[in-house]
Amino acid sequence: MRSFLIAIILLFALRLRYPYLIAEAKYMRRIAIAMYRTTKYLKSKPFYTLLDRFLDSVRKNPHKAFIRFQDETYSYAQTDKQSNKIARSLLKHADLHEGDTVALLLGNEPMFLWMWLALAKIGCSAALLNHNIRSKSFLHCFTCCGATVLIAGAELQDAVEEVLPALREQGISVYILTDHVTTEGLESLTDKIAQASDEPIPADLRANISLSSPAVYIYTSGTTGLPKAAVIAQLRLWAMANFPSICGVTSDDVVYVCLPLYHSAGFAIGFGGAIERGATVVVKSKFSSSQFWDDCRKYNVTVIQYIGETMRYLCNTPKVFEHFKNDQVHNVRMAIGNGIRPEVWRTFIRRFGNVDIKEFYGATEGTLGFLNYAGKIGAVGRVNYFHKKIYPYALVKFDQEQEEPVRNAEGFCIEVAQGETGLLVSKITQKARFAGYARDPKQTEKKKLYNVFEKGDVYFNSGDLFRTDHENFIYFQDRVGDTFRWKGENVSTNEVSDILTMAASIEEANVYGVTVQGYEGRTGMATITLKKDHQFEPDAIFSHMTTYLPSYARPRFIRIQDCLAVTCTFKQLKGKLVEEGFNPAVITDPLFVLDETVKSYRPLTRDAYQSILDGHFRL
Repeated sequence: MRSFLIAIILLFALRLRYPYLIAEAKYMRRIAIAMYRTTKYLKSKPFYTLLDRFLDSVRKNPHKAFIRFQDETYSYAQTDKQSNKIARSLLKHADLHEGDTVALLLGNEPMFLWMWLALAKIGCSAALLNHNIRSKSFLHCFTCCGATVLIAGAELQDAVEEVLPALREQGISVYILTDHVTTEGLESLTDKIAQASDEPIPADLRANISLSSPAVYIYTSGTTGLPKAAVIAQLRLWAMANFPSICGVTSDDVVYVCLPLYHSAGFAIGFGGAIERGATVVVKSKFSSSQFWDDCRKYNVTVIQYIGETMRYLCNTPKVFEHFKNDQVHNVRMAIGNGIRPEVWRTFIRRFGNVDIKEFYGATEGTLGFLNYAGKIGAVGRVNYFHKKIYPYALVKFDQEQEEPVRNAEGFCIEVAQGETGLLVSKITQKARFAGYARDPKQTEKKKLYNVFEKGDVYFNSGDLFRTDHENFIYFQDRVGDTFRWKGENVSTNEVSDILTMAASIEEANVYGVTVQGYEGRTGMATITLKKDHQFEPDAIFSHMTTYLPSYARPRFIRIQDCLAVTCTFKQLKGKLVEEGFNPAVITDPLFVLDETVKSYRPLTRDAYQSILDGHFRL
């Protein structure tokens, strides 16, 4: 009895001295298991892919629900057969071969998932196009992935027809998911799928797939320029799909995916993670705060995905007092995502119950990720000795004006002290590979830093700033470079500037993100100069923005100046503009705000400004 008491006291003392020991041990155990499985897959001949994991689940649990969408449920076997039909129709009509790339322009629906499985079965990769993009951005994204075939949803036919002449010039085959089309240059696909056999696809059609073969292309604006197609190789896809298991997701879980499937979170972590776990995935066409908890109860959801903005929306919904719809009557046990603010985190837990929030950080094309396995509010992860040994990284001093790391007299980077903000750089190794961007060696090279701590080493430049606290927790601080995040999407300031200067009246444009009280991330603002003898045309500019930019990328605020401030090397200055924001009490220049209700930009008055801060005027 005495030795038992001593053991209890020792454990209690150990817990006081190392409060995160148990959480850290669980985390490292899960990482070790994931690494063991991945190593086994790498050594298998032929290489064991995520598709093979899906096919194993088809054999073991054919009747288990895999996809739930609206009132429909599709088992693993039904999904397998449907993807076989798609694969056979593409082999017959699109003349696809192993190694080809197909661009998908689809919304969140089962067809998106079936289509990727079908392409994987015939050894092809998929480029996941953002279905909000139009015109110039659409063509750019399509061209940079090297696809020879485009498949689009019926509801997106108008967007395709807008760029169809350019696609036809390139000899691209374009298929619309409908039974019949009349437009020259388009072909229907749904009718062909219906007529195809659902017999299994021979494995020899994908016999040459290796760990370095592209599995999918996911677009990211990163920190520079137009969207880039990040190459997600088979090995990288495995790393992403393993993430839910590291969080503690099991095969018994039901995962709710309401984030876009064209993003890595929805596709690789949500869908890919469900395949890796052998779990059920609920697909929502679009996030809806009013339907969210009803869906969770309807489908018996246990794991949800989020971004900071969606969590804030949920916390802002009116409280419901009917017993069967009580805020805490649900089975959600875990939330996986990023970008949640501390105050929203606390509100969410207080209102919706003890949901285990797994806040993480990871770039689509990056070589490293963090997970807040200890549940420390506000943090994205914690410095862990073993994790850092496997995936070396550092926070280094960064010059905001020059937009580059600070180097010492010997030419090496300088690590920041604890509590100081620094740029995250992660070492590129055999374990942590950087595949870069499709057909864009220049942008791929820009993400690399050489001779960081010693001659010959190469690191990935995340473009993100972090700091650590006295307990070694890691906190995201800000992004650097020409990008900001709004409504869960990365917005390239260069792309928006280019679109603005296409307008007849605008000479120059400096685009940046500004913080707005009550909103996550930063919303777009542009300071512009007008061409000689031209005036600002609010209606025309609104029309121009809606034609060429998706909603999240349109500048909410426009400021007009006589000339733009630049550096001695003629680089536009953003710092002071960001600091001044959009307050008409501070700014004497003409200010305008985008108003969807009147489909125009209207003058930003002090009353309108206050209305935005009070949450009455929605951005």
